[in-house]
Amino acid sequence: MVSDTVPKFPFARPHGAEPPVEYARLRATNPISRVELWDGSRPWLLVKWKDIVSVATDERFSKERTRPGFPEMSPGGKEAAKNRPTFVDMDPPDHGHQRGMISDLFTYEHIETMRPKIRETVSQLLDEMLKKYDGQPIDLVEHFSLPVPSYIIYGILGVPFSDLAFLTKQAAIRSNGSATATEASNANQELLNYIGSLVDQRSAEPKDDLISHLVTTQLRPGNLTKADVVQMAFLMLVAGNATMVNMINLGVIELYLKHRDTQLADLRADPRALAPAFVDELCRYHTGSAMAMRRVAKVDVRWGVNLIKAGDGVIMANSSGNRDEDIFPSPDDFDMHRPRGAEAALGYGFGAHRCVAEWLARAEMEEVFVALVTRVPGLRVAAAAEDEIKWTPLNKDVGVVELPSVSTYDNDLAEAVAKLVNTTMFDIVKVLDTDSADDGTKQQANDLLGASVKAPG
Repeated sequence: MVSDTVPKFPFARPHGAEPPVEYARLRATNPISRVELWDGSRPWLLVKWKDIVSVATDERFSKERTRPGFPEMSPGGKEAAKNRPTFVDMDPPDHGHQRGMISDLFTYEHIETMRPKIRETVSQLLDEMLKKYDGQPIDLVEHFSLPVPSYIIYGILGVPFSDLAFLTKQAAIRSNGSATATEASNANQELLNYIGSLVDQRSAEPKDDLISHLVTTQLRPGNLTKADVVQMAFLMLVAGNATMVNMINLGVIELYLKHRDTQLADLRADPRALAPAFVDELCRYHTGSAMAMRRVAKVDVRWGVNLIKAGDGVIMANSSGNRDEDIFPSPDDFDMHRPRGAEAALGYGFGAHRCVAEWLARAEMEEVFVALVTRVPGLRVAAAAEDEIKWTPLNKDVGVVELPSVSTYDNDLAEAVAKLVNTTMFDIVKVLDTDSADDGTKQQANDLLGASVKAPG
């Protein structure tokens, strides 16, 4: 039932990456309730997994942001809702029609054909970061977490290599939370202008990239206007970029600050096999885009004892659903070995609007963490505790602004040891059992391969 006291939303995290305490209380006592947004509107808030997935698949609720009552999280969001919509803000049949224009490029099978290129990009960017490392803490956000997803999506879109630094800078200003509103708006417009010019170039001279695909298959036949193509390309450029950056950072914190002796040791022992499970758990435990699942009721809907009236906004707290005790036992424990049931975590959304680029995101994160645990075995977060990390504002999506990190070992030596990952334990021991294998080398092998591999001493 609706109480007399309506809390302000979004709720603030108590500190660091900890989820708002209100979610656990509401799951136990009042799983559907009203909250008050910045503009005084009072949408419904759903915090239980089953309610969230039910609304996400119920066509009585609309994704169209132009409908009266649709919950916007900020003045900027309300203004952005006036822009030309893309499929993420459409209902059937328009949603399926426009999403289908690009969905074939993001299937599991297609992304797997791209995995070697993703792996190469991750490796090159890691090389560049390691070259800059001089023994002093280096910001993992600036030098690795930010460029990895940016460079990969730029390659898919067909952005020339010479423009990558400029676009990465504008994307960072737009989304890192530390810029002023004017700076973020200007960066947003710079990106739109750039994409517009790129669409013009591909219209004149198509290539093998996503923008050319949209131009040749949709723009030329008249299925889309240039403005449509620009908005769709812009969506692909920015929609998941900040989320991916944050998920990489959060994964590093879980592995290298909080769970070195457990999750990190396990992942090091068999990185290729365990990376998918680690990414699954990361996207359950930390919900990078926690306020994106929103709807507005098209008709009156009876939901339990509550009546959701036509025009009422609905916010589905997927970060709360990912910690639902009825679905995920011991939900506040990070455990990549937890059994995976039929009830999927909600990090990528749910239903028809589930993230179209999910398989790309998974592949990127898997390659990132395999590369880190095998190629930089001595990586450490420079902060001694989570409270020393520079986080995004506590009432925003969880994220990391800066993540100073160090390597406790010589990187050239780490590279040499990392090459042993695909050899047998016997070969590793044989290589290390030499006069030239000093204690540092042996320690790197032990850290890299986990407690099951002990270099002879």
